[in-house]
Amino acid sequence: MNIQASKHVTITCNDRQTISAHLFTPTSPIKGAVMIAPATGIKQQFYANFATYLQQHGFGVITFDNRGIGQSLNRSIKKSKATLQTWGEQDMPAVLEYLQKTFPGTRHHLVGHSAGGQLVGLMHNADQLSSAFNFACSSGKLTNMRLAYQVKAQFFMNGVIPVSNALFGHTKSQWFGMGEPLPKGVAKQWQKWCNAQGYVQSAFGDTVFQHCYNTLVMPSMWVNATDDDIANNANVADMLSVFSKLKASKLTLNPKDYGLKEIGHMKFFSKKSDGLWSHALEWLNKHS
Repeated sequence: MNIQASKHVTITCNDRQTISAHLFTPTSPIKGAVMIAPATGIKQQFYANFATYLQQHGFGVITFDNRGIGQSLNRSIKKSKATLQTWGEQDMPAVLEYLQKTFPGTRHHLVGHSAGGQLVGLMHNADQLSSAFNFACSSGKLTNMRLAYQVKAQFFMNGVIPVSNALFGHTKSQWFGMGEPLPKGVAKQWQKWCNAQGYVQSAFGDTVFQHCYNTLVMPSMWVNATDDDIANNANVADMLSVFSKLKASKLTLNPKDYGLKEIGHMKFFSKKSDGLWSHALEWLNKHS
C-alpha cells in the first residue's frame, strides 16, 4: 500500500494552549482513527514507526507532544505550568476532538503508553472512544515493585525530583534516562501519584473534581511485559481498580516468545519489536 508522509499540525486546547501533533493519513479507505497518547516525557517521534504501521493498515493516526514536552514546549521549561492533570484534562481531549474532525464518520480509538492510558479517565470526552489498547499502563505504585528496582525508583521519585525542582525549576529526568526534561508540576504530581494507591485516584477530591474513571465502559486491552518492573501485574491491577466499570482484557508478553531480548516498559513501540504490533492491529480491527 502506498502511504503519504505525516503532516505536522498545531492543536489548540480549550485553555488556548497549543500543542504539536502529526497526522498519518492512509491512502486506502479508512478503517478507523487512532490517537497515540505518550508516556511521561516521551516525544511523539518515538511512536512514528508504529503510527506508520497502523497507517499502512488503513488507520488514520495522530501522535502528539504533551504541553511542556518536545515540540509543545513553547516557553522556558521553568515557566511551564503543565501537570499530569492538564495533560489528561486539556491536551488529550483536544487531540481526540482534532482526530474526530479530521477523520469523521468512523470509530476512534486510544493507544495509550503508560501515562497515556492512565490519564484517559480525566478526558471529558473519553466516552467517545470506541476502544483503548494500553501498553505498560499501571499505577506505578513504588511499593508494588520488586525491591531492587524499587530502590532506584524511590531514589528518582523521592530524591531526584524534589531536589532537581528546587535547584533547576524543573526535573532533569533526561540525566537518568527518563525521557525529556519534565516541567516542575508534571514531576511533582508524578511523584505524588506513584507514592499512592491507584495513581490519579489519590487526587480525587483534592485537585481532581471531575472525571469519568467510574463511568467508562468501553472495551479495553491492557498489555504489559514480564520484564517490566514498573507496570508489573500488581500495578496493572491497581490501576484497573480505579476504572470501576471498564471492560478490560489483559495480556502479558514474554520477550522470549518473540525472539526479543527485552520489552520492558518502553520497547513495545520500538521498530525492533514490530513483531508485537499485530496485537494492537488485531484489537483495532476487531473494534473498528
